This record gives sequence, C-alpha cells and structure tokens, in this order.
Amino acid sequence: MTKKLLTGNEAVARGFWEAGGRVAVAYPGTPSTEITENAAKYEEIHAEWTPNEKVALEVGLGAAIGGARSLVSMKHVGLNVAADPLFTAAYTGINAGLVVVSADDPGMHSSQNEQDNRHYGRSAKLPVLEPSDSAEALAYTKIALQMSENFDTPVILRLTTRVSHSQSLAETGDREDVALREYKNDMAKYVMIPANARRRHEVVEQHLEDLAEYAETSRLNTVELKDTNIGIICSGAVYQYVKEAMPDVSVLKLGMVYPLPRKVITNFASRMKKLYVIEELDPFIEDIIKSWGIEVSGSDIFSPLGEIFPDDITSKIMGSEVTSGAERTGIPGRPPVMCAGCPHRGAFYAMKKLGLVVSGDIGCYTLGCLPPLSSMHSCICMGASIGVAHGLEKAQGRKFAKKTVAVLGESTFIHSGITGLINVVYNQSAVTTIILDNSTTAMTGHQHNPATGYNAKGAQSPVLDLEAMVKACGVEKVTVVDPLDVEAFAKVLRESLDFDGPAVIISRRPCVLLDKKSVPIPFNVDNETCIGCFICLKTGCPALEKKDNKAFVNPNQCVGCGLCSQVCPIDAISSKTQANLEEKGGAK
Repeated sequence: MTKKLLTGNEAVARGFWEAGGRVAVAYPGTPSTEITENAAKYEEIHAEWTPNEKVALEVGLGAAIGGARSLVSMKHVGLNVAADPLFTAAYTGINAGLVVVSADDPGMHSSQNEQDNRHYGRSAKLPVLEPSDSAEALAYTKIALQMSENFDTPVILRLTTRVSHSQSLAETGDREDVALREYKNDMAKYVMIPANARRRHEVVEQHLEDLAEYAETSRLNTVELKDTNIGIICSGAVYQYVKEAMPDVSVLKLGMVYPLPRKVITNFASRMKKLYVIEELDPFIEDIIKSWGIEVSGSDIFSPLGEIFPDDITSKIMGSEVTSGAERTGIPGRPPVMCAGCPHRGAFYAMKKLGLVVSGDIGCYTLGCLPPLSSMHSCICMGASIGVAHGLEKAQGRKFAKKTVAVLGESTFIHSGITGLINVVYNQSAVTTIILDNSTTAMTGHQHNPATGYNAKGAQSPVLDLEAMVKACGVEKVTVVDPLDVEAFAKVLRESLDFDGPAVIISRRPCVLLDKKSVPIPFNVDNETCIGCFICLKTGCPALEKKDNKAFVNPNQCVGCGLCSQVCPIDAISSKTQANLEEKGGAK
C-alpha cells in the first residue's frame, strides 16, 4: 500500500483500476472529465469518449452485461441525457459490476443549473454512495462495483465539484485480478418488453428492500458519538466542513445516501437533544427522515442555493458572524472570457455587427453572451440551440428566421445537435446553423471527439466528415469559412441568411491553445495613427487595453490572430510582419 495525493476524480479512476475494472466510458463534462482521462492511462482499461452520455451508459451497460466491470462517468446534467437507459438498467440489472458516476456542481462553477442527482437514485430505485474525500472516492468505487454484483444493480456514485477537484491522501494498492464473467443469453432479464419488465419490477423492489437492510450494517455509514446536545447528519464534502466547524458535536456520516439506514438514523436521533441535517442543494435526506416522524432541522436554516462552507455552519447553528465568499478568499472576482486569439471571437463579432438573434449552446462559445460581444440570447442545454432557433421561427414567422442563427460547437453538434438539424430540414425551417469547429472539446480541457481523428487513448481513429454529415441531414447550403477572416465570414453569414431554406456554416479554425509550439508575433498599435475610437476593444480580446486614451496591445497576451487589425477603421494596428497575419488566415 502507498499513500498518494490524489484528486477525487483521479481516485475514482485508480479505484476502478484496482478493482479489476475493464471498460470506462464517458462524455467529457466538468467536474467529472478527469475520471476517464485518468482511466485511459491504464493499459488494462478500455477507455473511450462517446458522442453523448446516453451512448456512454448504453456502452457501459452492454460491457457489464458482457461480463466486464464497467464505469460510466458524467456531470450532473449528463445524467439527464442518460436517464432513459438508467431507469431501465435498474430493471435489467447487470452481470459484472456497473458504477455510474454523477458529478454534481453545487455553486454552478461550470454548469447551467444546480440539480441534485441524489433524486435519480430514489426515482430509478438505485443505490447512491457519496464519498467525502479522495480516500473514500477510491474505496467507494471498489465497494460500489462489489455492491453492484452482489445486488444485481447499477450503483450511482455521487461526487460534487469539491470532492472531484480537491486533493487529499488516498491509500493505493495493486490491481485485483477479476476474471471476465461468462456472458449468458437471458431474454427474460435483458429484453424489456412489458411482460418481462413487470416481473423485473418485482425484482427491483426486492433489491431496494435488501439494500435498505444492507445500509443498516454497512461500514459506509458511521456514527461519531461526542456531545449529544447537538447531532448532525451529513455526507460528502459537507462532512469535512462539519468536522472543521464543529469538531465536538456528534455526527452520523452517511456514505450511502440512498436507501437510508432507518434504524441507525432513528437510534442516533433518539440520543440527541437537537438534530440537524446539513446537506447542499435539496433537503433530500431531511425530507426522508421527516417522513418517518423524526424532528429535525436543516432546510429551515440552510439555503438550497449554492455551496455550504464551515463558517456557514457555525453561523447558522451557533450564531457566529459569517463572511462572504469574496472575503473568504481575499481574491478579486475575475469574469470569464474567451482566450486571446479564440476563433469564436471573430464569429460573434460578425453576428453582433449584423444585429442577429443568437440561439446559443454549451461550450467555450457560451462566453459570447458577455460584454462587449453580448451576442448570445439563449442557452438551455447541449444541442438545444437548433431546436430553440427553429421554435423561434415557428413562433415569429419566416421573416424572423432571416435574422436568427443557432450556434454550437462541433462536439456539441455531434452530442445532440444532429437530430435538431434533421428536424429543421424535415419541418422546412429557414434556420441558419453555425457549427463552431475548433478541432477539440475545449471547455472541458481539450478532449478528443469523433471529428478530431483521435480517441480517448490518443490513438488515431476515423474522422467524422462534418460537411458530409450535414448534407446527409438534408441541408443543401453548407459553407466552410475561417471565423478570423471577418469580411469573408460576414459575407457567408449574409448569404446563408438570405438562402431560402436551412443553411449551415462550418466556422473552422483550431482552438488557439492547441498549438503549443509556434511563437506568436504580437500586433501593435501605432499611437500616432490611433484615434482612440476603441472599436478594437469591442471584440472583447483580453490582450487589448486602453492606455493614455489610445488602444494598446499587451504583447504578453497577444497571439497574433489579427482580428483587431481587421476591425480597426484606420489601419492603426499591424503586426511586425504582414506574413504573420497572412499565415494566420486573417489578412484583409
């Protein structure tokens, strides 16, 4: 055994490897991405990125039915996409162990909502485990695989951002030699026609009863008996905050948050003068305990919004003063911004100039909604941009469609945009869709996707031809253009909007962060020519500043994309060599 400093995500991957895991599948999504990235480093594990989370869970379930211990990872909203196979997987059960990781995001550090996925366990009738640090993340992954096989059910491992991304010591060991289980045809178990499903529902209910009994004696749930004036029930990262804030109170730490150990909780509650449940987001545990007639506080004093911190606990329970988030860290706020040289900036600048209504999507480009570009007017979920734009046309009429575009990245298009585009063609819309192809899944850390030509292991794979895919959907007008050639992009955009029918623009330029070798030649401003109009600053590039009432290019940030030079009305911005601008594809 060796102790290592691991993030929660690294620990899950390590635990899966140690437990003889064979197949790890995911679609990248913060805060879960690094689980599969780390799993891919182990030769014994087949790791892959799939087009979306639904496919990931279907692959993982198929591998588990095929006898291989499997792990499927996703962020919390990804489980919405995978919910269809998830609920039925509870009925079919498994052969080898299957763990489904849901990484929730209290505080919405990188998400569009703050949903609490413990509810999925209750709704789908699946057990839910929740580790509080990296050591438990490693151990719980191994326990979850064994539990999955013992109870013939997928097991949800719920992480949160703090556990996924924080480092703590974990004890690592060797890989267990777990044989591939024999695959057996069992139509009554795996073919969910109504007749079979009715019988399997009875099995699911029995599993739930067995799991509830298991929870009563499981070492996942522990009592730390101290001062009985206050008793706190908690789980996950909140346990660490409780121990820091109130080290002398009695604590019931739940590692298994569904089903709950009713006898253990009832006994703990009977010994406390005052009982609290402290949990982030929804009063999930609290509501179940209250339904048993046990008096408990929690949601009446803690907000369902955002994260809970140690000083929140002492403030709410002991009445001490609490500092704000900014005061806690002492760090000034920094608004998110697209990188200097980001190819998406040219596309959004053109859309802003044309005054378009932009139906947006999930990715780096979502930052186009922020000033000064302010060029995205809706963002719902992965792939929704095309359907929303289509709906806008059906509500407002064909004329409105001529000033409306849907925007999404190539990875998002593959994830869930293709069906939206088919719908646009099938229902005869005039929507223009812009696929921002930057050759990577960028916002989650530059993972590969079917359009990059590489898989999760870094090996070459067939490249999805986006143009052919779009044409196969029935779109006649498909144009590829460099978004950092502002004039050309604007021209293509106008032509697509004028086209009588659906049109697709593939805005193609690699993410600026992919090229690690080139040395950029920064642009600079001629102070004698600059008139201080600051039109260049309207591109939102972080390399551009105001200095002495003139525009200024910070050479430490400029990557030489040339966008500022193109939008300058008096040619006051140039590179040291014109060849640099032409090489970058941004020549006038």
